[in-house]
This record gives sequence, C-alpha cells and structure tokens, in this order.
Amino acid sequence: METKKEFAHVSVMLQETVDALVTDPDGIYVDGTLGGAGHSYEVCRRLSEKGRLIGIDQDAAAVAAASRRLKPFEGQVTVIRSNYAEMVPRLAELGISQVDGILLDLGVSSYQLDEPERGFTYRDENAPLDMRMDQRQRMTARDILAEYSEDELCRMIRENGEEKFAKNIARQIVMTREREPIETAGQLNEIIRAAIPAKARASGGHPSKRTYQAIRIELNRELEVLRDSLDGMIGILKPGGRLCVITFHSIEDRIVKNCFKRNENPCTCPPNFPVCVCGKTSRGKMLTKKPILPTEEELEQNRRSKSAKLRVFEKKQQPEAAGRNESGKRW
Repeated sequence: METKKEFAHVSVMLQETVDALVTDPDGIYVDGTLGGAGHSYEVCRRLSEKGRLIGIDQDAAAVAAASRRLKPFEGQVTVIRSNYAEMVPRLAELGISQVDGILLDLGVSSYQLDEPERGFTYRDENAPLDMRMDQRQRMTARDILAEYSEDELCRMIRENGEEKFAKNIARQIVMTREREPIETAGQLNEIIRAAIPAKARASGGHPSKRTYQAIRIELNRELEVLRDSLDGMIGILKPGGRLCVITFHSIEDRIVKNCFKRNENPCTCPPNFPVCVCGKTSRGKMLTKKPILPTEEELEQNRRSKSAKLRVFEKKQQPEAAGRNESGKRW
C-alpha cells in the first residue's frame, strides 16, 4: 500500500533500552517490533562485524522504511514481515535457535497515529476506522463496531481500555449502528462524547483515547500475542541474554511484569515446604524491579513517551537445581 509520508517514529528511551539490550557486540539481536528502526539502528551501530540483527514487523510501511534506514548494515541485517508471535519459527528458518537479546517496543507508532488513512487516530474526524497493523488482515475496526454484541463491546472497552463508562459507550454504539454504519472517527467520537458525562469529559485527556485503545488492542490481538510470546522469547535467549520490553499502558505492563516474576520464581510449592518438590527452576532474573521511565528531558521532547515503561529480564547464566535462593525464595 502506498503511503503519503515516510514512516517516522521517535524511539522511546533509546539509549536506556540499547544499553540494557546489547551485552555482546558479536551477538545476535532481534527487534520484534521493528517500526522505523530507531532502536535497531542504534543496536547495529554497537555491533562488531560479526554481530547480527533480525528485525520483525507486520506493517509493510515499517518493513520498507526500516530496510532503507538499515541499508548501511545490510550485510548484518535481516528484515522479516511477520508478527513477533512467529519469532521462534521464523528464526528457526534462518538456522537460529538462540539469540543474545530481544527487544519489543509495544503499542502504536507515531507514523500510524499521524497517518489518518491508517485509522488509528481520533484526532482526524474524517479518518476511516481501520486500525490494522497488518493490512493483509481482513477485519477492521469498522467490522468490530458493526458485528460485536453489546456485551462483547462492553467487555472489550472495559478490559482493553480500562474505561469506566464502557457499558454506556457499548450501548451508544449499538443504538447508533441500528440507524447508520459507523465508519469514521468523527462518528465514533460523537458516540463516545454522548456516552460519557460532561464532568468526566472535562478531565483525563481526550474522551475517545481509551475506547480507541481498546478497539486497536482487540483487533490486533495485542494482549493475547504478548501473553503467548514472552515465555518462548525467554526460551531462546542464550545464557546471560536479555529481553527488553517497552510498554505504554498498565495492562501490557502487568503482563510483562507478571511473566518476568514467574520466570524468576516459578516454584508452585506451598510456602511452608522446606525444599522445592515441584521441580520448576528459575530461568533468570528481572533486572528492573521497578520499571525504567523516560527522563524529564525526554518527556519534554516527546510527549508520547509519557506512559512508557521499560522492563528487562536476563536469562540465567547456568542452570540451577530446584530449591531456595539466597533471599529464601525458591527458584
């Protein structure tokens, strides 16, 4: 698909992320959300001639733009159009079974938000309700609004968007679509405004933000893909390898944090057991007990970094037997 402008995206916490990710300049690194290759370009700058980068993105515009940006490193870079959910089998096709680091920069890119035709934005009233990250996919945001039942819409908006007026918005969507198809951002914005009390609309940013987030997450199966992929990524890390994940809302962050904690301390034995008998051993440790946040300077320069959080997991150097670690917790 032709695009009106270059794929542009300001990489959030660029130095902090790449500092945490690249531990061996001779290593193999994977950017599972390649985008405009901001993070990947910096990774490549730090690699030796032996180092290698695999970039994955499902957006055709991102793949094209990243390939151009990474041209100076083309002998060391492989770009794949795919969802990061397919990372393990796609790497296997390249003969790669272990990597030194993996990066995920989740959410929607600046380009996708700023290009009205992609349908992610609520700021352009004429924008179509599309929201597909992979435009090979047939279902769009319009289809969700047309086909989901009121209960399904309510569940989606409440769970994915953490919107307390989800029930009202779902009801308004159903009432409106009985009169006319909902096809533009302007129509959906009007529906949301009608469903949220004026007092609530006066604070907390744009009233449509949470509902658009909910629809985008649902359409692209973002939370499901994240939950199902993290364990496999940890599995293909080399000893000492790292998984770095940047999230932009609390639901994603909880999934990442809980996964990292479970992989650090997987034992399911009752707390009063003196030794572990379940046999589940730690796969590594979470290096970020509290997430890394953007600096004040970055927040001033890039307002979209406001909600970003970076968490880092490091694969265990050597396997250990089940039991208790130095803190008294079982590993």
